[in-house]
Amino acid sequence: MLRPASPLRHLPNLISALRMVLVVPIVWALLDRRIELAIGLFLVAGVSDAVDGFLAKQFGWASRLGGILDALADKFLLVSTFFCLWWLGVFPGWLVLWVLARDVLIVGGGIVYNLRIGPFVPEPSPVSKLNTFLQIVLVALGVVHLGIAPVADWLLQVLMGAVVLTVFFSGAGYVREWTRRAAVRQRAREGAAHGE
Repeated sequence: MLRPASPLRHLPNLISALRMVLVVPIVWALLDRRIELAIGLFLVAGVSDAVDGFLAKQFGWASRLGGILDALADKFLLVSTFFCLWWLGVFPGWLVLWVLARDVLIVGGGIVYNLRIGPFVPEPSPVSKLNTFLQIVLVALGVVHLGIAPVADWLLQVLMGAVVLTVFFSGAGYVREWTRRAAVRQRAREGAAHGE
């Protein structure tokens, strides 16, 4: 007889959802220039990200919903912080739009693919993971520059350039993968229609 699933299996999803809620006080702290508080909240968000990932893998509590919530929490936090740092004059507006455009492309493309082709769960490529890492580093340095100590302009410029390049290549990679999978499904449908 199968044992009932533990209610704790939903814990990673709950942690991801709470991390989304944490975006609000982080934005408030940044806009109010309470940098120490913002950094503390960032650390809490980072620890929660590590904890929900550990729980999901260690106990087999991973789920499609959990993967979506985890990705959304990370995106909300990064994009909101980019907007705050633009508003406070640390980052240029074009950089925020560039970062946002990639996320809109991924979310929009994923929705269209799911509606017209079939279920698709994006698997981050190495360049996509690199892009996320570079965004995190850039945001962290932006917060430090805002309220703790000036960061060399050349370093910020280099990181901005690296983010732009990896945004382009990761976005193009998603489009290429969607196109490839759509073509495979189309060939399979045509083969089935012809009785192959």
